[in-house]
Amino acid sequence: MRIHTGEKSYTCQQCRKSFSQKGNLKVHMSVHTGESLFNCHQCGKSFTIKGNLEVHMRIHNGEKPFICPKCGKSFCQKGNLKGHMSVHTGEKCEELNEMEDKDQSEKHDFTGESFSCSQTEQATQKRAQKTGARSNFICQQCGKSFTKKETLIVHMKIHTGEKPYTCQQCGKSFIDNGTLQRHIRIHTGEKPYTCQQCGKSFTKRGNCNAHMRIHTGEKPYTCKWCGNCFIRKGCLESHMRIHTGEKPYTCQQCGKSFSQKRNLKVHMRTHTGEKPYTCKLCGKSFCHKGNLKVHMSVHTGESLFNCQQCGKRFTINGNLEVHMRIHNGEMPFICPKCGVFVKKETSKAT
Repeated sequence: MRIHTGEKSYTCQQCRKSFSQKGNLKVHMSVHTGESLFNCHQCGKSFTIKGNLEVHMRIHNGEKPFICPKCGKSFCQKGNLKGHMSVHTGEKCEELNEMEDKDQSEKHDFTGESFSCSQTEQATQKRAQKTGARSNFICQQCGKSFTKKETLIVHMKIHTGEKPYTCQQCGKSFIDNGTLQRHIRIHTGEKPYTCQQCGKSFTKRGNCNAHMRIHTGEKPYTCKWCGNCFIRKGCLESHMRIHTGEKPYTCQQCGKSFSQKRNLKVHMRTHTGEKPYTCKLCGKSFCHKGNLKVHMSVHTGESLFNCQQCGKRFTINGNLEVHMRIHNGEMPFICPKCGVFVKKETSKAT
């Protein structure tokens, strides 16, 4: 019932975050203590979340519950199966697309890898010869190819779930040190990449280069369905789900699915009780940034929503929408007694 009532009885004594379930608080505490609650009895590796341990255990027990309907090959993680499917369909998997987008932004200056999701090894080698590089090291799980063995070893951690580099501030783990160092900038506030036109700074070079397209007007990624253009490949992929109806991000607790990862992340706060946006004036917390913004108008007196016809101001968008019925004559509610249309919902009392 706490999900519906919003009650959060369990509060972290260190950062004052509140949770509706004692178990969620216990898991959260490991961020501060560094304690790993769930340990693998076979290799000793530790995890803060039980689900991560269960996925890791498949390395030892050989369980591969995700099966390719085309060739029957099995995988221990759903994401690995999704990547493998590109071998049959010829489509590039999402992770590879992100890598290519990053390659274009950063001018291939981070690893020197040569990726491939081709249907056959022969096609991969031909492509490598074209670019003057030879892809000798191929991932047997998803078909990606690499010019260096060390790069393949790092890549394999995506499939095994191994994340040996851990942030000491928040406990989040990563497969390579470079990604960890970029993540650290979130905590330090360091933004070494600055736009020369507007002065805005970024933690990642790829984000800075993508931002530059706002100034140049370049939108290299076009939707083949409706013609809309985007500055990032990831934005195009998210947009495409409007047409396909795909919702690849599913809540493991209630089964609700989402088309975008960030929407799932926000939804999860319904279950965890997390409210990361806190008012600095009164201490009230909110799960959505927009709700905090609306709440701040209580303190500042600022009216966020203005009527374009008469200039009247409102702190809540819903109130503006009701007000607009005065101007547009909209009457969306029907009187249950006489059937006359009215602007406001009538009381059900007799």
